[in-house]
Amino acid sequence: MTGGSAPKRKGSAFEREVVTYLRGAGFPQASRTLAGATEDRGDISGVGNIVLECKCASRIDLAGWLAEAQIEAENAGLPRFAVIAKRRGIADVAESYAIVPLWQLAELLRGVS
Repeated sequence: MTGGSAPKRKGSAFEREVVTYLRGAGFPQASRTLAGATEDRGDISGVGNIVLECKCASRIDLAGWLAEAQIEAENAGLPRFAVIAKRRGIADVAESYAIVPLWQLAELLRGVS
């Protein structure tokens, strides 16, 4: 799969799974960000002051994904961003990878809000 509607459908399905998981994990406002904005503001909103970018891809591009998420956080006026990447071969969305820069992890560990 290199393009077309199948990857888009898989990506949309993954976003819906992530939203469902987040709502069950105590984030009832989690929702998919509506398309059509002039500037992309990430895939999922409603989880505090962070933009979430979801990736369901066969190839890993951490640097590119984080750069995209950072721009989207800036567009949304939010200070933090993360990439949620589907873990290949694992059906449970809770086992997806959450990718953040080290400075954000340090803030999370310190309890900065």
